[in-house]
Amino acid sequence: MVIIENLNKFYEIDGQKQYILNGINLSVQKGECVILKGVSGSGKTTLLSIIAGLDKPSSGKVIIDGEAVSKLPDMHLSKFRAKKIGIVFQNFNLLEGVNLLDNTMVPLIADKIGLKEAKDKALNALKLANIEHKANKIPSELSGGEKQRGAIARALVANPNLILCDEPTANLDRENSLKFISALKKLHSMGKTLIIATHDPIFEELDFKHKVVEISQGKIGFAVDA
Repeated sequence: MVIIENLNKFYEIDGQKQYILNGINLSVQKGECVILKGVSGSGKTTLLSIIAGLDKPSSGKVIIDGEAVSKLPDMHLSKFRAKKIGIVFQNFNLLEGVNLLDNTMVPLIADKIGLKEAKDKALNALKLANIEHKANKIPSELSGGEKQRGAIARALVANPNLILCDEPTANLDRENSLKFISALKKLHSMGKTLIIATHDPIFEELDFKHKVVEISQGKIGFAVDA
């Protein structure tokens, strides 16, 4: 599903290369759940952003479903991302003043489908995330856990096979973090490929098959199946 080859991300400061990611090689199989584990500043969020096509590598490749996304022009990349990748952000990134149903429909804009079809898909995604009863609420009327479930619905609405999560429990209490993990388990059972960047120890409690990949100072330290 995802192949990362010799990936580097660096910035030049006073003629010196400062590496954020250094020689990353990683393969993620279809339907696999991978936890990118590392402290803040380890490079895991940058890696997730490059996989999503939100950032470009300095060198190396990211291949998703056989497509070298790191080489795609921005216009084609946006369409590819809208169809193939769902993203759950740390801060939810819901549009304030817009109800949850309309927020969920946003990724479908690139598909240019009719309003009824878009609403049907959004409602189905909200049901999958167990938040359909809040469809007409705006983000300021939702709790942190409800916002996160809304973010999951938005990530699912285009039915992508790859779901990326960036520190998804950082703004949740333990109860809502456990609910989020329950949602991940459901997505895993549906055959979705999951890549989650986190340093939250609660992910050590996962009760379904997954792989832990440690990232430290921009390099992969170890990868173990759990």
